[in-house]
Amino acid sequence: MRHVVKSLSILALTLALSQSLLAGTLESVKARGTVKCGVNGEAPGLSFKDAAGHWQGMDVDFCRAIAAATLGSRDKVEFVPLTLTAAPVALAKGEVDVLARNFSWNLERDVSAGISFVGILLFDGQGFMVRRDTGILSALELDGKGVCALEGSTSAAHVQRYFDRHRMRLDLRLFPDLSAASKAYLAGECQVLTSDHLQLHGLRATLADGQDHRVLAEIISKEPLSPAVREGDGRWFDLVRWTLFILIDAEELGIDSHNVHRAMSDAQASDTRLLLDVEGQVAKSLGLDREWVVRVIGQVGNYGEIYARNLGDQSPLKVQRGFNALWNDGGLLYAPPPR
Repeated sequence: MRHVVKSLSILALTLALSQSLLAGTLESVKARGTVKCGVNGEAPGLSFKDAAGHWQGMDVDFCRAIAAATLGSRDKVEFVPLTLTAAPVALAKGEVDVLARNFSWNLERDVSAGISFVGILLFDGQGFMVRRDTGILSALELDGKGVCALEGSTSAAHVQRYFDRHRMRLDLRLFPDLSAASKAYLAGECQVLTSDHLQLHGLRATLADGQDHRVLAEIISKEPLSPAVREGDGRWFDLVRWTLFILIDAEELGIDSHNVHRAMSDAQASDTRLLLDVEGQVAKSLGLDREWVVRVIGQVGNYGEIYARNLGDQSPLKVQRGFNALWNDGGLLYAPPPR
């Protein structure tokens, strides 16, 4: 009996500590008045500052959605540029509240970094960029070529395995960030730049001679890019996860920034009412007010709107949705339904 009481006491203590941590994250965000969001900062289409000094990108807009949900305004975000190696450390130490940094979700990071991935924001994969005047059309033509890659990323290991599999010689050059790697590539220190496919398209769109560079067709890895929060923060985890899922489900249900207020007032279907949290039950569980979903969609848009302006046909990148199309439109994008 003593063991049972002791076990129950430990469970109660664990739950109490857990609830304290959960309240702490959300309450600290509310007290501070901003969401601290760790981003790349050098990835056009994902997270970067435009010529006017304004933050833009898919990851940036996701952080804005969290701010709209928790603080009432998409603008209440503090963006913190982080390198790949610094990002998980900064999150674990509480220097940022959420990590939205084109960070690949894999087993090693999931079980060892002390962070929790909330869901896939973008399906990506590693690719290669070369100068068109090299005449290279395929990654199978890269034998012996100098390849610039990011230190601390999964890129180095993936490219090594790819070259080994195809019995090609690899001359790998590692750099601390994409800026350094791209400068080396543009200076001719290496003939090939390898990184996530979307990053390569984003970089090429910023180059004055972008048409002189080719992103090769081959995708050599799976790179599910997922926002992350500190491990153990259950309520904050749910809030960030369902902010992502709401963006996806809203697109599937045809709810966007133009019609969300009308949908909220006219909602009849149970799925729509649940998604928009008309009764406020989800808001109560998450510690938010009942208008949180309307703010997310109204201020930031649904997933399709966010993709179009940052990566798709409304952006300079013009990247096809591909895997990032909805599941019922030939893609992999899929969120749990409201009911």
